[in-house]
Amino acid sequence: MRVGLIAKKLGMTRFFREDGSNIPVTLLGLEKNYITKVKETASKKLKHIQIASGNIKIKKIKKPLRSYFSKLKIEPKKKILEFKIPNDQNINVGDILDASFFKTGQYVDVIGKSNGKGFAGPMKRHNFSGLRATHGVSISHRSHGSTGQCQDPGRTFKGKKMAGQMGNKKVTIHNLEVVEIDNEGGTILIKGAVPGSKGAILIIRDAVKPKSLMAKVKKEETVEESTKKEKKVESKEESQEKPNEQKVKEDKK
Repeated sequence: MRVGLIAKKLGMTRFFREDGSNIPVTLLGLEKNYITKVKETASKKLKHIQIASGNIKIKKIKKPLRSYFSKLKIEPKKKILEFKIPNDQNINVGDILDASFFKTGQYVDVIGKSNGKGFAGPMKRHNFSGLRATHGVSISHRSHGSTGQCQDPGRTFKGKKMAGQMGNKKVTIHNLEVVEIDNEGGTILIKGAVPGSKGAILIIRDAVKPKSLMAKVKKEETVEESTKKEKKVESKEESQEKPNEQKVKEDKK
């Protein structure tokens, strides 16, 4: 597993492929990601990699962070994150990662905070059907109904689907295709939508369970099965031909 990068959501647009078809894409801006710290674990199998990215005014940063970035001889950055990677990867303090870190056609995971939608009812938040809209229901058509139990336990269990805050949570979208990369502009086009609004800070990493690898495995399995079937058919044909040849030789004698 490689290290991830910090990106910024710029908005959505459409991208036209060579065959003329167009797909919805999200435009992500990748400013330079600086490696600010590398720390090995006690087992020496993993490394802790600290990455900083995003421009910010110096007056908005506290003095300890200012001195930290001044020692590294880097301009202060807005976001600092830490990743765990295997120890065999060669990454050092001061290295810079940009959009060329990824390749077109690969699958990535995008992590971010979803849009907060405030206090929402059960129908909007959990897709409840609501109560009846006919006789007998008095001004409670969109409520969730009863939530508790009988005298034992006589309370509502934690985690019950009810009204509450909707959104504003950490969300991971898996298996998004990288459509195009602009190294000069520092932008990446990703197929589909990602969490957050314009200007949101996101994390991009290699897909943990990529579709491309699964597709390759399935293709290899189908090819192996087809070759096995062909070999079986050929062996059957050869076995049928051999007794026929023996009969012809006996007739000639």
